[in-house]
Amino acid sequence: MDRLVEWKQNRRGATALLIEGARRVGKSTLAEAFGKRHYRSYLLIDFARIPQEVADIFMNLRTDIDKFFQYLSAFYGVRLYPRESLVIFDEVQTFPIARGFIKYLVADGRYDYIETGSLLSIRQNVQEIVIPSEEESFRLNPLDFEEFLVATGNDSLSDLIREAFERGDAVPDALHRKASRLFREYMLIGGMPRVVDVYAQTSSFEKADEEKRRILDLYRKDVARFAYGYQDKVGSIFDEIPAQLSKHEKRFTLASLGKSARSRTYEEAFFWLADAQISIPCFSSTAPSVGLALSRDSSALKCYMADTGLLATMSLLTSNATKEDLYRGVLFGKLSLNEGMLVENVVAQTLVAKGDRLFYYSQSGKKEGEERLEIDFLVVRSFKDAGGKPRVSPIEVKSSVRFRVLSLERFAEKFREKIGTEYVVYPGPMRRDGRRLLVPLYAAHCL
Repeated sequence: MDRLVEWKQNRRGATALLIEGARRVGKSTLAEAFGKRHYRSYLLIDFARIPQEVADIFMNLRTDIDKFFQYLSAFYGVRLYPRESLVIFDEVQTFPIARGFIKYLVADGRYDYIETGSLLSIRQNVQEIVIPSEEESFRLNPLDFEEFLVATGNDSLSDLIREAFERGDAVPDALHRKASRLFREYMLIGGMPRVVDVYAQTSSFEKADEEKRRILDLYRKDVARFAYGYQDKVGSIFDEIPAQLSKHEKRFTLASLGKSARSRTYEEAFFWLADAQISIPCFSSTAPSVGLALSRDSSALKCYMADTGLLATMSLLTSNATKEDLYRGVLFGKLSLNEGMLVENVVAQTLVAKGDRLFYYSQSGKKEGEERLEIDFLVVRSFKDAGGKPRVSPIEVKSSVRFRVLSLERFAEKFREKIGTEYVVYPGPMRRDGRRLLVPLYAAHCL
């Protein structure tokens, strides 16, 4: 909401704002709430269910903007006020003509415009239109753990975690245990708004799981509907994500999809899942520097789920136990589930929510004199010991308080002049060890 208010105040109608995000991540809800709070009136057009009469208005009256708005206002029964009303194009990807028309509506200048959509870059949603340069965008992600705490009534704990991180202190033991328990709940529930809302109201893992299964079913239907010509490849990758992430080396192995699978034939399928914001790609950076993308190896890819709660449900789909017993067994450590997979996915999801693109570093150790090492994530952060200049920060994610950091030590030795703070994100309390900072999993959003 703050981001939308900032856009309204700074742009003053000079651009339209496109809210991108996965299906069911809350784009429409956010846009409508913004219209209610910050405008005299708002008009929402849902292009996923557009009446033929409205489609005809867009098709026939684009050359007469006065009549265009006169007819729209009459059809929806909403009075529009120059510079005091918001027009929302919801699910705009399903009606590309409207997205192309934004250029002329912004130039007209009488109202503000927000678009919401997913699958905005696939071929059939951009054909025969020019993407308007007057359009700026931002990505709406699932809730991170800090937002989950607020949604479940733990605002004060959320504030305490952030304040403790900024001071470099560990939170008190009792609150550390509470935050760790709530983080485990979040890891299983995830951050899809409707799922979190159901869990906050019912405290039922089973009811939350039912919501997640509905979302996963919707995603599979989207694959069948929109991934023209390569839906089988997209579906195969989607179903394979949990198995790939459960491996020690989480790099996606195409051989698991078939002996003849090659990266160039599956490239479009990976792009589709990333564009739908169902998955998060993480690329290898072969020569770490502040320009991580300059050494990106697109053939060496890790593929995370955009929401860890959905990943948890996909991982538990084959069990015959009741969902409530199953989730509580995992929550309290009585049933085995690959926690390394889940915690690494949570950190990936958290970094993306902060605006990071994901990179990792890997060295096979097969060359003579070379040691094997793999760093889970690389990010660029300012480094106090370098006068605040940006440096590459390696991040290792651990699911236990007992761990080794051989890869981190070898990486630091190899790239010492290029790196800044080293991070280990783990279940224990916050502490510093030289230039290495050990960060509780529940504080990953503070990195």
